[in-house]
Amino acid sequence: MELFQHAAHLYRSLGDGRGEAEAQFWIGTYHQVVEGDDAAALPALHRSRELATATGDRLTLSYALRHLGIAEHHAGRLPAARDLLDESTRLRRELAFPEGVAANLVGLAYIAAAEGRPADARALLDEAAELAAGAGAKAVLHSIDEARAEL
Repeated sequence: MELFQHAAHLYRSLGDGRGEAEAQFWIGTYHQVVEGDDAAALPALHRSRELATATGDRLTLSYALRHLGIAEHHAGRLPAARDLLDESTRLRRELAFPEGVAANLVGLAYIAAAEGRPADARALLDEAAELAAGAGAKAVLHSIDEARAEL
């Protein structure tokens, strides 16, 4: 964690917004994924989004949007979560990042199920499986299997 904080400070001092965006993303991800603390993650994720947008770093932006969407989902704000994941997915499709699209589709399937749209959830998981298999994304395929079992 300290490494990412140091990197963010270094990139900021060098005026490297793209590097700082990525470092801020990892700070936010650490808080969200490792510590399970969305509240602590949000400032870094919002900063990452802002910097990635300003520097045109669409890949880092797609990651920041995904994790902001996850935080919204955790908070029960499903429309906001869906909008953020949809935007991340759009960027990932443009960037030809099929395993990233597939990962987002899993999240969108959980949202669809929570919104009472089981047919949409199944269709999203079917598309995710096709993309993940084509990309050799075994971890995403595992997530799809878990989602199918839960939903």
